[in-house]
Amino acid sequence: MLDVPIFILILFGAVVVYAVVAFYFATSKSIGILGILILYILFQSLLSLFDFYKVESAIPPRLTLLIGPGFLLAGYLCLSSKGKLFLDGLDMKFLTLLHVVRLPVEIVLYYVFAAGFIPELMTFEGNNFDILSGISAVIIFYFVFVTKKAGHRLLLIWNVIGLILLINVVSIAILTAKTPFQQLSFDQPNIGITYFPLVLLPAVVVPLVLIAHISAIRQLFFNSLEN
Repeated sequence: MLDVPIFILILFGAVVVYAVVAFYFATSKSIGILGILILYILFQSLLSLFDFYKVESAIPPRLTLLIGPGFLLAGYLCLSSKGKLFLDGLDMKFLTLLHVVRLPVEIVLYYVFAAGFIPELMTFEGNNFDILSGISAVIIFYFVFVTKKAGHRLLLIWNVIGLILLINVVSIAILTAKTPFQQLSFDQPNIGITYFPLVLLPAVVVPLVLIAHISAIRQLFFNSLEN
């Protein structure tokens, strides 16, 4: 387990719960989706607790099983007819609120960096600007859905920028991970994502954030074409 202050572990636990609950509401309270997420969380947690991801020399890297499923799922949703229907049916309000989770995630990452588990590149003091998405999510939600002073065009632009920021930090995380293909931060590689509970960041939280962006961009883009 990560050797960080207990309040950081509690905060990250709250992050995972919040992300799952927000996505659950975005799916119109689908018990099936919630059940799958809970089982997947248990599966990835057990793998990390048994040090499965700490084997660094495996080919292909074992981290592929950690990061790959989320991106494969996103690809399936984008390309399949059933996936597109699923994306188009998600609630935009809850998808937007889901991104609030990115603010506490950055706080967690900073403390994980201070403890020596990830490089500075992965924090807001490095090249990770994802905290801006978390801060602005509340503002965007307020002006688009509460006061309705901002339109869907702003929401579309915000989602595109947020997706770019997400791709940036995910790329850094992959390139700094301690695998045979590591390219950055050899003095302090990204080993944090192999530890419980941070393993749930790339396994669960990041895929949910990614799907939230893809769904929102798809819905907003096609709505703009229709109008």
